[in-house]
Amino acid sequence: MPTVGSASSAPLLSRERIIASPDFNRWMVPPAALAIHLSIGMAYGLSVFWLPLSKAIGITQAAPDDWKVSTLTITFTLAIFFLGSSAALFGRWVETEGPRKAGFVAALCWAGGFLIGAAGIYLHQIWLLWFGLGVLGGCGLGLGYISPVSTLIKWFPDRRGMATGLAIMGFGGGAMIGSPLADFLMKRFASPTSVGVWQTFVVLGVLYLIAMMAGAFGYRLPHAGWTPAGWTPPADNHVAADTGSVPVGLAWKTPQFWCLWGVLCMNVTAGIAVLAIASPMIQEIFKGRVTASAAAGFTSLLSLFNIGGRIFWASLSDRIGRKTTYSIFFALGMLLYASAPSAGKSGSLALFVAIYCVILTMYGGGFATIPAYLADQFGVGNVSAIHGRLLTAWSVAGIIGPQLVSQLRDAQLSRGVAPADAYTLTMYILVALLGAGLICNLAVRPVASRLFTLAPAGQTSQAGGPAAADRPGEWGLVATGWLLAGIPISWGIYRTLILVSQMFR
Repeated sequence: MPTVGSASSAPLLSRERIIASPDFNRWMVPPAALAIHLSIGMAYGLSVFWLPLSKAIGITQAAPDDWKVSTLTITFTLAIFFLGSSAALFGRWVETEGPRKAGFVAALCWAGGFLIGAAGIYLHQIWLLWFGLGVLGGCGLGLGYISPVSTLIKWFPDRRGMATGLAIMGFGGGAMIGSPLADFLMKRFASPTSVGVWQTFVVLGVLYLIAMMAGAFGYRLPHAGWTPAGWTPPADNHVAADTGSVPVGLAWKTPQFWCLWGVLCMNVTAGIAVLAIASPMIQEIFKGRVTASAAAGFTSLLSLFNIGGRIFWASLSDRIGRKTTYSIFFALGMLLYASAPSAGKSGSLALFVAIYCVILTMYGGGFATIPAYLADQFGVGNVSAIHGRLLTAWSVAGIIGPQLVSQLRDAQLSRGVAPADAYTLTMYILVALLGAGLICNLAVRPVASRLFTLAPAGQTSQAGGPAAADRPGEWGLVATGWLLAGIPISWGIYRTLILVSQMFR
C-alpha cells in the first residue's frame, strides 16, 4: 500500500493517487459513479433527436436531402458497438490504471462526441455524426461504463448486487434527465432555419464534460486489506483476492462465460430494440394522441423504470440468486413482448406504456446484475476485464436490436403496412430471442475451482486486513455528494411526469 507521501506525489490521474485512507466513508463513491453514468446514460435518449434530424433541411417536413430515421439510428448502433468493443479492449487497462483515469478519458470522448456530432449536423455531414457520437462517443461510453463496476464491488463486498446496481443505475437514468432537457433545448434553439439540434448538442457536450470530470476526480479505491466492519467473507464468495479469481485469459474460454454472454446479448437485444426507436414508435402507434414532447416523456419514463430496475432487481438478486433473477427476466419478458402488439391495437395507451415500463426494469436489472453474476462465477480480482469482454455481447446486441426494429419498420412501411402495425413482427421475433436467452441462463454451471489463481502482485486485496467502519464525520460530505447527484435526478423525474401527463390528457 502506498504511503501518504508517495500517493500525494503520484500523478493526478494515477491509481496510487486515489487509494483511500483506512477510515474513508465508502458511501462517498456511488455519487461519483452516478455523475459519470447519468451523463453517458443519455445514449438511451438519443431517439429523441431522430425525428427532428429527419427534417433538418425541410424544417417542417422531410426534404429529399434529409436523413432517414434508419440512417440516423446507425449512430446509436455505432455507439453501442464501440461501447462493448472499447470495454473489452480496455477492461484490463481500467483495472490496472484505476477508475479516475478511465473516467477522465471517458469524459473527453463522450463530450467530444457531442461537439463533433454538432458540427456534423451543422454541416449536414452524416459521417461526422457517426464518427463523433457513434465511434468516439461510443468509446467514451465503454470506458465510462466499466470505470466504477469493480470499484464499487470492492467497496461493497457484503452487498454485491446492490453495489453493481449503484454502479450503473445512472446509465439507466441518464435519458430520464437528458431527454426532457434535450426537448427543452431544441424548442429553445428552434428557428425558421434550424430544428435546434446542433445547438442542443453543444450545450449537452459542455454539461456532460463538467459532470463527468467531477465524477472521475471523486473516485477512490479501498486500501489493501480493507473490509467492511463486522463482515467476514463466506468461504465460497470469491470476494477476496487471496481466495483467487479466474484470469481473464481463461475466463473467456469457459462455457460459463459464453452462456453469460448469450444471456446478456439476448436480454440487451430485446430491450435496446425498444429504446432505439421508442420515441417514433409510440408516436406512430398512437398517432394524434402522443405528441413529440409526450414521446420524449415516454422515453424518459422508460429511463426512470430502467434506473429503478437496476437497483430493485440487482438488490433482489442478492436474496434469490442471479440465475433465478435472469430466469424471471426471460420468462416474464416473453409474455410482455408478445402482449405489446395487442395492447397497441386495442388503443390502450396506459397498458402499452405499462408493458414497456416493466420490460425496461428487467432490461436495466440485467445490466446491473451481470457484474455480480460474473463476480460469483469468476471472482472479483479480474471482474472489470472479464466484464469488459462480456460487454461485446452489448456490441452485438447494439447492432441487432436497433437495426432489426428500424429496418423491419422501413420494410413494412414500403409494403404498405400502416405505421401503427409496423412493429408487430419485430416484437414476436424478440420473444424468440428471449427464449434463447433463457436456455443460455439455465445452462450456467459453477466454474471449476482449479481455474482460480491468486491475484497479480499489486492488486487490491480485501482479505486478511483491518476492517473499518464508515467515518461519521464524513457523512456531511456523503450527503452533499448524494444531493448533487439527486438534484438532476429529481428534475428529470419532475420533467418526465409533466411530459408523460400529456399522453393521458
